[in-house]
Amino acid sequence: MQIRDLPYLDPGEPDVRSGPRFLYWLGRNQLAGQLKALGWGLLHQCGIAGLPLTVGLAVQAAVDRSGDRLALAAALNVLLGVAIAVGETMLHRTAVTNWITAAARVQQLLARKAADLGSVLTRRVAAGEVVAVSTGDVEKIGWFVEALSRFLAAAAALVIICVGLVIYQPALGIVVAIGVPVLALAVLPLLPRATQRADIQREKAGRATELASDTVAGLRVLRGIGGEELFLGRYREASQEVRRAAVRSARMWSLISAVQVLLPGLLLITVVLYGARLALDGRIAVGELVTVYSAVTLLLYPLQHFEEIAMAYSFSRPSAKRAARVLALQRVTGPAGAETAAPSGSVAEPLSGDLYDPASGLLAPEGRLTAVVCGDPDAAGRLADRLGGHAPESDGQPSVLLGGVALDGLPLDVARTAVLVQDKDPVLLSGTLHDLLDVPSSGQVGAAAALKAAHCDDVLDALAQASVDDGGDPMATRITERGRSLSGGQRQRLGLARSLVADPEVLVLDEPTSAVDSHTEARVAHGIKGLRAGRTTVVFTSSPLLLDAAERVVFVHDGEVASVGVHRELVRTDARYRAVVTRETAEEAADESGADGEADETDATGAVGPAGATGSKETKDTRETKAVARAMEKVEESA
Repeated sequence: MQIRDLPYLDPGEPDVRSGPRFLYWLGRNQLAGQLKALGWGLLHQCGIAGLPLTVGLAVQAAVDRSGDRLALAAALNVLLGVAIAVGETMLHRTAVTNWITAAARVQQLLARKAADLGSVLTRRVAAGEVVAVSTGDVEKIGWFVEALSRFLAAAAALVIICVGLVIYQPALGIVVAIGVPVLALAVLPLLPRATQRADIQREKAGRATELASDTVAGLRVLRGIGGEELFLGRYREASQEVRRAAVRSARMWSLISAVQVLLPGLLLITVVLYGARLALDGRIAVGELVTVYSAVTLLLYPLQHFEEIAMAYSFSRPSAKRAARVLALQRVTGPAGAETAAPSGSVAEPLSGDLYDPASGLLAPEGRLTAVVCGDPDAAGRLADRLGGHAPESDGQPSVLLGGVALDGLPLDVARTAVLVQDKDPVLLSGTLHDLLDVPSSGQVGAAAALKAAHCDDVLDALAQASVDDGGDPMATRITERGRSLSGGQRQRLGLARSLVADPEVLVLDEPTSAVDSHTEARVAHGIKGLRAGRTTVVFTSSPLLLDAAERVVFVHDGEVASVGVHRELVRTDARYRAVVTRETAEEAADESGADGEADETDATGAVGPAGATGSKETKDTRETKAVARAMEKVEESA
């Protein structure tokens, strides 16, 4: 696999049972690249290992005054230099290719999992953790894959050098062959503690990243309430914890590095002392002593790769564990064997029909605009997710049905095509307005019609003024990341326009007008009703303007449908519904119930109508008028 061939057509199905198993699976898929790197690494390392031999030959030739052997040693030295240069260059290219391709494979797996889970991902894993896995953890995993090839080449070179020294000079070769394994394994007792400290550092860094992500995302709100200093203080404290953990981890790795320098030095001193005695006794030649001394000196280079692979594994193992945990997440489906399972071949035609949630009893008839009112905004969000097939993690409830077919039993792409859920805070990706509205759709709704229905006139004007082109085409104007250059209401309406362009069979909107003023909200409600005529639309809202435009209103209380009707009827007949929609308190409800008779008399004259019959605004005005009248009566009595 070459970098130019990325991305993978299919990154494969990873082994996510544990972090080490995931690393093993990743290395197995990089086998060709690892073998190629091993070959170039052996050429490089063996070239370095051969230098002591040529140096020893040259020294011995000089002692023996042999010009032919000296020329031969020089020629061998040049040949080894070329082998070292070529081997190191190609090893670096191949190792970096392994790093990048491995990181790309992991990122593709994460992207595929994010697309599969959708909004469920951030409900199961913190957003900061997802960011950390897709950036820092991917880099550490790639580092281990890249370091593995160099380590294997270094280990093979050490074996070759030790065997060669035993054959070349048994007396000194045996000492080196015994000492090198001791040097390589000496750091093993220190690795568990180093790994533990690295895990602590990574955990604290993940928490700091999550805190920073939350702070940046909510900076506008924090400034509004004056809480930015509080959160910045928390981030400073988290950063200091990361710094202290990094220092403790660095101390352990510095100790490992010191051991890797000290022990080879002791081995070198032992070889020199023992070799000098052998040379004085005449048991070895001076050139042989120089060869063994040079070989031991060069052993320090491949031994460094033992420290690197230990460090790379210590950092990549927890990273692989976190990546495996994210990749192991699955879409929650209905209970096994449930009657809501979709029969095979039942989704060949586009899904249509009524949308029904057995858990709450909510029914959205086909082709009608249904508004849903919940007293708890969080419960409304969860119910909206359920209607889209995004079942909560603590499942066990029957699946939502569309035309009698269970959404949880459908392939993901089929379910997403049939039902589209728009969050109350839709995300706008960076790009032009044309790119934003260029989404998979039925082709029945154009961008202009969707923008008009979402009442985006002021947004288009703002984008036209910000356009760098002479024509001022708002469709070609670039929108910044997450639409930060726009107001909350503008972002919300552009997100609504994008959903309207998609034109799904069922559109679920969660508070689509919570960030706009009443005048704009009324026009948006009219636009949604007109553009989605004949299409199934479910709007979660407590806005009287949207509720009054709905053909059917469902009031959900404590997770179950409490009443069904139209807005004006429910305001008059259901006190709990009226309390949610009009935001009236218990005292106001009691005062109003005490004045019902007076309100009915007023209705007989045609002045006001039954209490609450003309909507929340008239109900509120009536209450305020009565309150003022009662206050004036008390003033007159006291006078």
